[in-house]
Amino acid sequence: MTKARLLRLSVVLVSIFMILLIIVYWDNVGTAHFYLHTSFSRPRSPGAIGAGEDWEALPDVDEFLAKLLSSSLKQNSSIPRKTEQLLVQGSNKPVVSNLEENVRGYDWSTHKDRNSLDQEKLQVERQRTLREFCANSSFTFPTKERSFDDIPNYELNHLIVDDRHGIIYCYVPKVACTNWKRVMIVLSESLLDQGVPYRNPLDIPREHVHNTSTHLTFNKFWRRYGKFSRHLMKIKLKKYTKFLFVRDPFVRLISAFRSKFELENEDFYRRFAIPMLKLYSNHTNLPTSVSEAFGAGLKVSFSDFIQYLLDPRTEKMAPFNEHWRQVYRLCHPCQIDYDFIGKLETLDEDAAYLLQLLKVDRLLRFPPSYRNRTASSWEDNWFAKIPLAWRQQLYKLYEADFVLFGYPKPENLLKD
Repeated sequence: MTKARLLRLSVVLVSIFMILLIIVYWDNVGTAHFYLHTSFSRPRSPGAIGAGEDWEALPDVDEFLAKLLSSSLKQNSSIPRKTEQLLVQGSNKPVVSNLEENVRGYDWSTHKDRNSLDQEKLQVERQRTLREFCANSSFTFPTKERSFDDIPNYELNHLIVDDRHGIIYCYVPKVACTNWKRVMIVLSESLLDQGVPYRNPLDIPREHVHNTSTHLTFNKFWRRYGKFSRHLMKIKLKKYTKFLFVRDPFVRLISAFRSKFELENEDFYRRFAIPMLKLYSNHTNLPTSVSEAFGAGLKVSFSDFIQYLLDPRTEKMAPFNEHWRQVYRLCHPCQIDYDFIGKLETLDEDAAYLLQLLKVDRLLRFPPSYRNRTASSWEDNWFAKIPLAWRQQLYKLYEADFVLFGYPKPENLLKD
């Protein structure tokens, strides 16, 4: 009698557990209108992305959730009729109202004169470089040795998830992230315009692109899935395509300085420019608005900005702003095995190749790049008035990004 009761109790408990898991699963997949066109684990090479590779051994709960989730991760080689006709038909040029985009402009040339790159070999080399230095015990930097489980949830806020196509994008500010976010919005249909999902990336207003509520990111999983959040993250990291785009670290800093301190940005003026001007330029009684400050000729210099980055008090007050935070702190490349590493220096070629690999190139095109993109050749001029000792300290601060992503050490800036 006792055994029968225990058996019935066990059946009830297992049933309840199954129902809870199904609810969690359906909330994640069913409500997202999930169509997976690219279901795969770690590819052997970028040219061979596909399903069929065995998953590595997972803990029991992870394995159970993985099987539950993978029941809907059957590769669908045909694009649904509804979305097949979504290839961008919008105007050839965007209506640009944002000041920053007005200043920069767009490059609408086709770049037909560029030599095509051997993208597959390029990806193999970039991934090999990253893996080798992550495994090299003699090359160290902060947070390198921690596991994925050690990463706090608030540090996972740059990982955007598209469940419809099985994609995870880690965005890096000042590396075409605005347009990649636009692409993710179109693919995930996470934003509507008069009840209809956006189809043309450039139709999406900039203020919506950078609104955190627009995107599903890893740091939101905890609120939605509680204790199952890390298990689901690991499953998606195994099965989804993970990509990021990077650029030369020093050039990225120049770009960040130009867009945030050379243009009138009220938020950055109050949060960063005022403290910099007080600490490093000995200004007092500064105007409260950026327009007044610019009218009076009060602007942060590039030297002020570099001092701010090197000042140990900066990180004690708060982590670096995302626009100048190191890529290894934003995207955790030694904890997450990225399938694709793009570079701003080869943005057009990399973007076209990636959309093709993701099998979404029929749905949209990557928006054109900026006409006056900050060039590497500008580094000498920008750093000419920065003391050698500061340049050397700055390199050490961003050394991991240089090394992990294969950017050459700027020897000309680090020697007399």
